[in-house]
Amino acid sequence: MTATSTDPAYYDPYDFEIDTDPYPIWRRLREETPLYYNEKLDFYALSRFKDVEDGLKDWHTYSSKQGSLLELIKADIEIPPGSIIFDDPPGHDEHRGILSRVFTPRKMAAIEPKVREFCARSLDPLVGSGGFDFIADIGAEMPMRTIGMLLGIPEQDQVALRDQIDSGLRMEDDKIPDATDFYAGLDQANAFGDYLDWRAEHPSDDLMTELLQAEFDDSASGTRRKLTRTELLNFINLLAAAGNETTTRLIGWTGKVLAEHPDQRRQIAENRELVPQAIEEILRYEAPSPVQARLVTADVEHHGQTVPAGSAILLLNGSANRDDREFADGDSFDIHRKIGHHLSFGYGLHFCLGAALARLEGRVALDEILQRFPEWDVDWDHAKQARTSTVRGWEHLPVITPA
Repeated sequence: MTATSTDPAYYDPYDFEIDTDPYPIWRRLREETPLYYNEKLDFYALSRFKDVEDGLKDWHTYSSKQGSLLELIKADIEIPPGSIIFDDPPGHDEHRGILSRVFTPRKMAAIEPKVREFCARSLDPLVGSGGFDFIADIGAEMPMRTIGMLLGIPEQDQVALRDQIDSGLRMEDDKIPDATDFYAGLDQANAFGDYLDWRAEHPSDDLMTELLQAEFDDSASGTRRKLTRTELLNFINLLAAAGNETTTRLIGWTGKVLAEHPDQRRQIAENRELVPQAIEEILRYEAPSPVQARLVTADVEHHGQTVPAGSAILLLNGSANRDDREFADGDSFDIHRKIGHHLSFGYGLHFCLGAALARLEGRVALDEILQRFPEWDVDWDHAKQARTSTVRGWEHLPVITPA
């Protein structure tokens, strides 16, 4: 939708034109209508840092039980068990506790050599080729190998599973997606069921085995039990999807943003100690998952207006990350910026469990790329932005490198 600056600010999370560059609209929302209401799709939105941060913390008022996607909330369908990002306490805490034992910074750091090996396997054959694709050649490859390794999925099966996940997330037009299509696309029960059955009979040192053996106190039944098969499959499906998609988008944004800021890229290439803070600034500047939906459980007031209970509300963490009230000149990219915390991994009890893994993969990918390709330019004629309602990034981002 094309609008002039004198028209009222309009935001639609499914509009492809807006999604191409949502930041001008988000800035207008922050300044002109910090509590926004979209009458057509019947949702509210918060765009300022403090409002979004407070909303992410207050799970009582802003519930995830009906999903964290607007189309899921609107569909009002039953969320299957084991979807911890679509749950509130106590169930959320019980299930999250199982995964938190695995995704610790220490355990993630231990897999760094394998992550570097996956990067080298993808990048070494491309040296001297004149270019590569940040998505096809590294962004979609290394995260897939990493989460596949953690889950214990054989390498020969990982590409098919990743492609199935991708196809389930892809939007064909800029209309609100059918939530039943969302679940149909992400239904990996048949695919993961065989691996789960095999691992039950042949335990190993992988995440799937840990999930099979984990026990927790179930407050609903008052018993200590293991995960059901349905819960296990939903856990695995969630981990496979999240482990592939968000880091792929982070790596893609790394390619684009640093191509647009060659002076800062040069500084990182000359001083690799800057890599971690560069990744943190890229995460702030281009959040891979920039919109979180919640169901409002009680009347709540924002900026002098009441949001009624039962409303759907979007917490625009991608907008909040650029709020000048929190980050000076928030629309500028600066690898030397001092960041207290951004909201790209969420905040509060739904803070991303895979944050340590994503940071590791982003850091290692950038380090390994710069080691081989200190300079690149985006081939815009062949670049293609991905269209999904869950993550924002690139489907193809080819770059040209000096011979």
